Amino acid sequence: MNDHVRDLASVRDATERLLTAAARLDNVSVAEPTRLPGWSRGHLLAHIARNADALVNVLAGRPMYASGEARDAEIRRDAPRPLNVQVTDVRESAVRFQEAGAAPADWSRTVELRNGVTDSASRVPFRRWAEVELHHVDLGIGYELEDLPEEFTRRETDFLAERFRGHPGVPAFLMKEDDGRLIPSGRQDGEPILVTGRRADLLGWLAGRRDDAALTTDGGPLPALPPL
Repeated sequence: MNDHVRDLASVRDATERLLTAAARLDNVSVAEPTRLPGWSRGHLLAHIARNADALVNVLAGRPMYASGEARDAEIRRDAPRPLNVQVTDVRESAVRFQEAGAAPADWSRTVELRNGVTDSASRVPFRRWAEVELHHVDLGIGYELEDLPEEFTRRETDFLAERFRGHPGVPAFLMKEDDGRLIPSGRQDGEPILVTGRRADLLGWLAGRRDDAALTTDGGPLPALPPL
């Protein structure tokens, strides 16, 4: 069962780590490219802020974004802002998300995210935690997959494995982490491919943030994963 209160605290801690790191940048470096193709650090910080507001909408029962086009336009609009404005926006939008999360609510209800995706309201704080942690890595400022909290890495790996589980375009595979933990994913038919690697490398592969060079299989190529 999801513990949304604990996850909200984890979101707060992760946001503080990101804000502390981002505050060390300057107006030149905030305009430099990130690890996400076509996005500067300004684009990424703007997205992190707007995502917080979008998840406030989700918790309030409103559409997450007015449209995909409106989402993209907001990010483009906010990307060129100076560092101090970016950091303030991330901080203030994070406060709004925490306030929405603290409001009395039925956390067992189903909410709608983008593109018709639905989930339990109780998992929204974890989704926000993933946004903050993975995009902190994407900024390319010294925070790596190996630096992610162990609990987050384990849970996000499970979440992404669940997302690909039963996908008709992904052959069955079984991930084996360096501590021996086994995680099934992909189609449910056929003999699964055993994929072995460090926890950080497996998460990076699932999340599209690390190539497969550090992973091994028990024969044949790694399954090709669709984009998230």
